[in-house]
Amino acid sequence: MAYEKLAKDIVKLVGEEENINSLVHCATRLRFKLNDNEKADKEALQNLEGILSVVESGGQFQVVVGSHVPAVYKEISKIADVGGEKAPSNAPKPGIGAQIFEVISRSFSPLLGALAGAGMLKALLTVLTMTGLLSETSGTYFILSAAGNAVFYFLPIFLGITVATKLGANPYVGGTIGAALLEPNFTGLMASGDVSNFIGIPVVLMDYSSTVFPVFIAVAIYALLDKFLKKVIHKDLQMFLVPMLSLIIIVPLTVLAFGPFGVYVGDWIGAGISFLSSKSGWLAGAVLGAGWTFLTVLGLHWGLVPLILANLAKGSDPLLAMVAASVFAQMGLAVGIFFKTKDKKLKTLAGSTFLPAALSGVTEPIIYGLLLRYKRTIPYLIIAGAVSGAITGILGIVAKSFAFAAILTAPAFSPISTFLIVNFIAFAIVLVLVLVLGYEDKNKKEEVKTEPVVKEEEKAQPLLKQEAILSPLTGNVLPLSQVDDPVFASEAMGKGIAVEPTVGKAVSPVDGTVSTIFPTGHAIGIVSTDGAEILIHIGINTVQLNGQYYTPAVKQGDVVKQGDLLVEFDIEKIKEAGYPVTTPIIITNTNDYTEIAGTSEESIVQSEKLLTVIV
Repeated sequence: MAYEKLAKDIVKLVGEEENINSLVHCATRLRFKLNDNEKADKEALQNLEGILSVVESGGQFQVVVGSHVPAVYKEISKIADVGGEKAPSNAPKPGIGAQIFEVISRSFSPLLGALAGAGMLKALLTVLTMTGLLSETSGTYFILSAAGNAVFYFLPIFLGITVATKLGANPYVGGTIGAALLEPNFTGLMASGDVSNFIGIPVVLMDYSSTVFPVFIAVAIYALLDKFLKKVIHKDLQMFLVPMLSLIIIVPLTVLAFGPFGVYVGDWIGAGISFLSSKSGWLAGAVLGAGWTFLTVLGLHWGLVPLILANLAKGSDPLLAMVAASVFAQMGLAVGIFFKTKDKKLKTLAGSTFLPAALSGVTEPIIYGLLLRYKRTIPYLIIAGAVSGAITGILGIVAKSFAFAAILTAPAFSPISTFLIVNFIAFAIVLVLVLVLGYEDKNKKEEVKTEPVVKEEEKAQPLLKQEAILSPLTGNVLPLSQVDDPVFASEAMGKGIAVEPTVGKAVSPVDGTVSTIFPTGHAIGIVSTDGAEILIHIGINTVQLNGQYYTPAVKQGDVVKQGDLLVEFDIEKIKEAGYPVTTPIIITNTNDYTEIAGTSEESIVQSEKLLTVIV
């Protein structure tokens, strides 16, 4: 491939050199920061030969070019100044709204597993008590109830940690600020009234358990104070003076001002939502039901989580119930494609994406694996989501605990039977539309596969050559469609499989040569002796760690044997930094093979068979 010409075309189509603020690359993509994304011709870029996809994510304009990205980057560096980030006076800064959404997103992401798990447990307790299998006065109930309620009650502590982490302050001081609002000496003041005092200043006492906004405000101010104190206090005294002064200043300010203000903000927003639902429940439901899928794609859905939790702290929330229509509509899409398609691989994909949605409400595999691939179905989801969302608003269906909408989480909603019936309407609408109108674009038709004619004298000859790719990792196996990255999930880089590692070591899956290893250590390319080109990408967006927590054991050009150590990495540190360690293992020369088959096992140990490639 003529990388020089491709580089020139890319620079031209992103708006020329003057529009490039900075450029870095990872294992598969060029990551531009552009002064103005509108100046880039995204459609023309996607149509360039050598470009697999174009993605706008995380403030970056990402051009996916595949395993030859170092060569393209090198050519771009020759014709444009992309070495370091510039700061042109006209460079647009993210708006305050975008910055708030970013903080909310990164703060809630680490907690979603605990929140969803606790919500499922509370839904299970509802079923057990409704059916008489468990008494609400039994010790078993109270113990399980404690497990289900804990993450919500102590939410200010957890958010104190995650918000401080996102804002670059000490996460444990942030957690301590949240804990101070729940400490028994403080909460005990409410036993003698609603007002106390701090050095003679009146303090309005409030219950801060399960609240969101007070700790967000308090820790945001703490992060600014932390930076200021580190500038004015000698580094030898910072370890104890900065946290001490931060707590002395921020905790009283929180109970005096930030906390009550945050509670009032939450109350006002909750009242506004309740008012809108009561005055025009159908409109609120229609908008949320139709738009939730697209909020998810844009990452804006996180902005509703604080509102949902604030409403639940008061007893119930209408928002979770309204967005459920979109989730069930996506389930209908998966089932519709499953029955409509004749392609075995697509049928398997549709079936595998339906299960996590139905069982736990996780629909990203459907969005990235099916919806964005077959854009003709987008109107189906809008119609179904709007109809069922509007009915939800009219009937006043609400969530009683935090849970991703799914079949199994129906007990978290009230009334349960009405919730299921209304959302089955959304499911059925999309299912019928897919079966009747189809799912593919008009200019695309499903290929009809025919068996090749084999001459009699050829039957005795081996027709296929296959190679086993062993697992470089120990961990849990999942399909690429479940990877939280549209490029990998859509197989734009090639076919393969993903592993959620439980051991921080990656070994060579084959005998071969290390074709690429990035200085950051997060991605390794290997060419096997039989010609398979394998990419092991440890984590999602982990290039941004700049090599932290990765220790490579090989270098480019090394000849390796199957089982040789490639890289060691710290799983917990990577997760604490806010990055998933999900590892796609991709066959980047997929087109050289007639079939690439993955293991059917749910978990795997290093050096067990992971993939089989067939020529």
